[in-house]
Amino acid sequence: MSKAKLLQPDLILGDTILGLSQDVLDHYHIKGLILDVDETLVPLKKPHVSEELRLWINQIRRKTPIWLVSNNISENRIGSIANSLELPYLLGAVKPSRRKLKKAIRAMELPIPQVAMVGDRLFTDVLAGNRLGMFTILVKPMVDPAIAVRSYPIHNFEVWISEKLGVSLMSSQHNFTKRNRRPRN
Repeated sequence: MSKAKLLQPDLILGDTILGLSQDVLDHYHIKGLILDVDETLVPLKKPHVSEELRLWINQIRRKTPIWLVSNNISENRIGSIANSLELPYLLGAVKPSRRKLKKAIRAMELPIPQVAMVGDRLFTDVLAGNRLGMFTILVKPMVDPAIAVRSYPIHNFEVWISEKLGVSLMSSQHNFTKRNRRPRN
């Protein structure tokens, strides 16, 4: 697999994770989710989840099992977030390593292609998911509005390198009305 293919998400949401609907998951036949934590679910410096995220998790989990898999090694931070959402979690994943992703998928008892890796980073979340053969979804990071005006040099560098390798980072557009849904083979 080429470097560009390893970094190419299957879906670029163009929104934070809160824009990921059950209709989108159904459209792509996604039966399970593995979610990154820092800046995918919660801004880096925030210790608690938003009520909006809690409602989103509760809606999605009705039909779709969810695991949190984070590179962060802080049991206090990741455990607190996972416990507040009542979700299973693994920390210290060292993504793009696939080891902890495999562990979460085994616990869900689902085929790898039916599980999506959702995250805000190309070189960790998308790369790890693609290396394993998962469906990968790139979301915009959750950022603290107080520091949102600052630049994110690592993220900007990842995007620059990825585009030089031929990765397309244009947002995918979807209209999920009943008549527009088409089965995926």
